[in-house]
Amino acid sequence: MPAPQDKTHLPIREQMEALIRRKQAEITKGLESVDTVKFQADTWTRGNDGGGGTSMVIQNGSTFEKGGVNISVVYGDLTAGGIMAMKNDHKDLELPVDSETGLPVAEGVKFFACGLSMVIHPKNPHCPTTHLNYRYFETWKADGTPQTWWFGGGADLTPSYLYEEDAKLFHRLHKEALDKHDTALYPKFKKWADEYFYIAHRKETRGIGGTFFDDFNDRDPQEILKICEDSFDAFLPSYIPIIQKRKDLPFTEEEKKWQLIRRGRYVEYNLIYDRGTQFGLRTPGSRVESILMSLPEHASWLYNHHPEPGSREARLLEVTTNPIEWA
Repeated sequence: MPAPQDKTHLPIREQMEALIRRKQAEITKGLESVDTVKFQADTWTRGNDGGGGTSMVIQNGSTFEKGGVNISVVYGDLTAGGIMAMKNDHKDLELPVDSETGLPVAEGVKFFACGLSMVIHPKNPHCPTTHLNYRYFETWKADGTPQTWWFGGGADLTPSYLYEEDAKLFHRLHKEALDKHDTALYPKFKKWADEYFYIAHRKETRGIGGTFFDDFNDRDPQEILKICEDSFDAFLPSYIPIIQKRKDLPFTEEEKKWQLIRRGRYVEYNLIYDRGTQFGLRTPGSRVESILMSLPEHASWLYNHHPEPGSREARLLEVTTNPIEWA
């Protein structure tokens, strides 16, 4: 028999659910340590016994203007559109067959999805916005065992003003977390992040990247779960020291204006390109407020705005149009 603290005998979906619940508590506590307000819990259910989640939201603090650390655990039937979209990346995703015609039908595929998704928008323009997401998805056979499954996730940093030591810290700690398992992972996931967090119509990345992976199922699921756990553990040490260093720096009205312009880019990316946003809005009974939690309270779009050549603002654009190897 497994030891009481050993959970590896449980289904992966149960282990992942336990992990995200634990990390939600740890991350919110860590972020509260650098602010004057607390996270507020907002628990929701999907209806028809389809699961739910808890959004932990922080607003109008001395450090964080708006942010959320949300978990969701949902299950039920996939929509036809959701199935067909997933078939592009998962050829092993089976469709039910009509008993009379023998033809596949795009209804009736049972799924389970759980994950933690976080976006934090600080007040001070010298503090970077950050995003983190780790998730697990599976479809079920008739007997309740997984038919196909995968993990996805990563963490990235979106500064308005570039501090190279911050970028190096963030990347180095996430690299070290991945290197514990396979030194080939960080270069692959870093490149994937640079390509994924790309605003094609602006020809620039959303920020200075980090790590990103999706459809990850080419090794033992227990190992991938541990990769997610170690990556979770890298987050607070890679972000809290940055916030402590930058949150009380003085800033000008012009610097705040630049932050709002960069937040506008963040909104453009999340609404147009982000796969998580698209999946959430496609999922029946999903909660729009939690999905769109990633959007900032304030953002700006100035017509035909370009920073002065040689300015700190222009320097940021240099690294978003030509990604750098930070670690």
